[in-house]
Amino acid sequence: MTDDDAYAELGAILLDRTPLTAVMQRVADLAKETVPGVDEASVTVLEGKRARSVAFTGSLAVQLDERQYAVGFGPCVDAALSGQVVRIHDTSAGSEAYPGYSDVARRAGVRSTLSIGLAVPHRAVGALNLYDLGGRPFDDSSLEVAQVLAGHAAIALVNSLAVESTRELAEQLQRAMASRAVIEQAKGVISAVRGVDPEQAFTLLSRRSQDTNRKLSELAGEVVRSAGEGRDTGW
Repeated sequence: MTDDDAYAELGAILLDRTPLTAVMQRVADLAKETVPGVDEASVTVLEGKRARSVAFTGSLAVQLDERQYAVGFGPCVDAALSGQVVRIHDTSAGSEAYPGYSDVARRAGVRSTLSIGLAVPHRAVGALNLYDLGGRPFDDSSLEVAQVLAGHAAIALVNSLAVESTRELAEQLQRAMASRAVIEQAKGVISAVRGVDPEQAFTLLSRRSQDTNRKLSELAGEVVRSAGEGRDTGW
């Protein structure tokens, strides 16, 4: 598969409703297929302060990723947090920045690594991680292709985050509407029991909420359930 074919495929994937994990897996697979020198690839995603590999082409990639997550330090973690490119040119020569990790990678058969941050405006969201097991070393052409793939991965993540934010907002609004409906019902029950108007009923309900240190919606729900079951509402 050529680079152009890979880019076209990713562009098409981003336009449909493919799940995020499936998109990230295809990014990892295409990185292995198209980036010169790549033997294994993975995608790191940040969830708050927690990093995890959502896609990988082999066990070696995810094992090396998870070692970094465990210590909170390493090329893929730093690339994910900074949105920058982090490279170890030759693990056998060691790395001033990552000496311990470089030794572990070398013993696992990895000659060089390349992690590209998935940068989006105002935040870092993850990284595309590439591992060379001794074939063609990573060069500028490798970096160029990898950065394009990382760009597609970042777009997919941004879209996913936007969808999640929209869904969360909708859920919050639904919960608020449900709470409001229950409170209105509770006001009606209290009005009937105490012989007061709805405004006075709400004042009584609010006062008891404060006195008992309970949420207004929780207290209202209890009033409505008691009335519905024919039990004493306590009012």
